[in-house]
Amino acid sequence: YASQEFLDRARQELTVREAKTATVLESLYRQLYRLDEEGRNGLWARLLKNAFAPVFVGEFDFVVGNPPWVNWESLSPEYREATKQLWANYGLFSLSGHAARLGGGKKDLAMLFTYAAADHYLKPDGKLGFIITQTVFKTKGAGAGFRRFQLGAEGEHLYPLVIDDMSEIKPFPGVANQTAVMILRKGQEVTYPVSYTFWQGEKWGRGRRRTIPEDLALAEVEEMTLRSNLWAEPVDSDDPTSPWITARKAALQALHKVLGPADYQARAGSCTWANGIYWVKILHRRPDGLLIIDNQEDIGRRDIESERAAVEPDLVYPLLRGREVDRWQATPTMHILVTQDPETRKGYAERKMQIDFPHLYGYLKRFERTLRQRSGMQRYFDPEEDPFYSIYNVAPYTFAPYKVIWREVAPDINAAVISTHESAHLEEKVIVPDHTLVLISYETADEAHFACAVLNSAPSRLVVKAYVTMHPSPHVLEYIAVPQFDAEHPLHTRLIALSQQAHQLAAAGDEAGLTEVESKIDAAAAELWGITDEELQAIRQSLVELA
Repeated sequence: YASQEFLDRARQELTVREAKTATVLESLYRQLYRLDEEGRNGLWARLLKNAFAPVFVGEFDFVVGNPPWVNWESLSPEYREATKQLWANYGLFSLSGHAARLGGGKKDLAMLFTYAAADHYLKPDGKLGFIITQTVFKTKGAGAGFRRFQLGAEGEHLYPLVIDDMSEIKPFPGVANQTAVMILRKGQEVTYPVSYTFWQGEKWGRGRRRTIPEDLALAEVEEMTLRSNLWAEPVDSDDPTSPWITARKAALQALHKVLGPADYQARAGSCTWANGIYWVKILHRRPDGLLIIDNQEDIGRRDIESERAAVEPDLVYPLLRGREVDRWQATPTMHILVTQDPETRKGYAERKMQIDFPHLYGYLKRFERTLRQRSGMQRYFDPEEDPFYSIYNVAPYTFAPYKVIWREVAPDINAAVISTHESAHLEEKVIVPDHTLVLISYETADEAHFACAVLNSAPSRLVVKAYVTMHPSPHVLEYIAVPQFDAEHPLHTRLIALSQQAHQLAAAGDEAGLTEVESKIDAAAAELWGITDEELQAIRQSLVELA
């Protein structure tokens, strides 16, 4: 066909009327004609035909695909700028300012692809089936806009008909992403709860089989997996865009008694952005009182040199890391240089350091260039005005006499009470948690043990496991209604005693005794929230299914 003959046929078969569209088609046809004359592979013609089909054919009953999973931070600045208005038009930007900078803005391109595909390609009442990252359902902040399930402020609604959570079986070998399959219906407003199927592998030896071979048939995969038919709804009933909580219906109903803001605030642990400089091992103590330290240059950044130095002990504290924490127990094995003024929340004035701690100041001065170049130093401080050794997340709460802590990256909340620690070369001091830990500060041991028992109880743990993917961050206290401690309340005092007993049994390695005490803690916490025995049993069953 000559180009004019092609256009005449296009007008007849594709109802092309606009001159602009005809011009575009003529240009495309000329390119295809030239490539064909050059003997190029013709496969791309089918791909082009499929890609342009929505322009000519219209919307479809079914749209199926696997959109690209690329987080916002990994997109090029040009692509971010080019698509920014689309994100806003679909209501996918839900956070701004400080919340977005701290990670709430870590959106995935799959969200935008899903909404754009549903908008342009899907008929009213049509169904869209996508493979998507499971985090869009359970990520606080970043997934909020997606969970509106509406194409913009006044656009069509989307109803999640089917969600299959395959994050545990890892269907794509070698890929760490959390995988889910989702089917949405266009034109129907979402009502909760919605169906949510959780896939798990069989038990093989000591652990669970976590990868399914790609060449198996569906029937074979179903034979070797377990599927729990759960239900999902927003963890905050007043906020339909809040992360989903998933469990059996009976357990979900019971958790309504647990859900709500706590009377306490959780915070992140200390952050240095240069652990190899601030994290140290104490070798010995000199007769003049100075500590001989070795920095841990092999932790974190690789361009930090090994350094041995003598420093004053005043700003050296026991350091607790995430790997050193388990339920009911935590033991620090390293120390940290806390150069931060907890009141001003930036490094102690250089004059004070030079006069009061000259040896420590000299040690830090050797790393000045590296410390000024830290990403956090650039973001949260003035590198020219603030002390170059300033660190982050250090305030009066850091030095509270008692703290409840748990790991920030974990599939469960495993809390413990910490206070002080004494080592061979350093006197007893309060323990400072690192950035991989979350903490709540307390002035009394009783209050800390009460909160620890409540957080480690089955109802609290199910709240966390049912809505958190891998990060039980400080925000979990927005959804677990830990009440204010009352020293006169007999149930509160019972929980204190049980927590203290659990810590002792964990330290002794008495698993049987600990299991018995934890059962009593579950019962006491259930009584605290008015949960019946039947509801507690449903909660425990859901915990087993989500394990």
